[in-house]
Amino acid sequence: MNTSKIIAAAALSLLAAAGAQAETYEGVHAPVSALSRAEVNGQAVVAARSENPYADSASSHVAPALTASADRSVIRAQAVATAHEPNQNLDRKAFVNSVVPSQYKIERSTTRQAGL
Repeated sequence: MNTSKIIAAAALSLLAAAGAQAETYEGVHAPVSALSRAEVNGQAVVAARSENPYADSASSHVAPALTASADRSVIRAQAVATAHEPNQNLDRKAFVNSVVPSQYKIERSTTRQAGL
């Protein structure tokens, strides 16, 4: 029984010695950079204003938004005129088995913005 106690004590001392080999704390490391603060700030501004390569549309080659070719006031005047027409809410489905009356014929110029 004395031998088993010696073997158990030796095993425990080996485990304790192996467990004592922990890392030493070296503190917070200073940042190492070859660039100055102004250079890093300049790179950050360029990166913030550039296209995001990880965005969903980055690889889809979506065309940029179209710019309006007409003046804003002209478009607004057309919208107001269309909204004030007496038949602007006319739905062709309201005249199911008949012909749309002539006074309800809508003669509007249509624009093709989505297909451009």
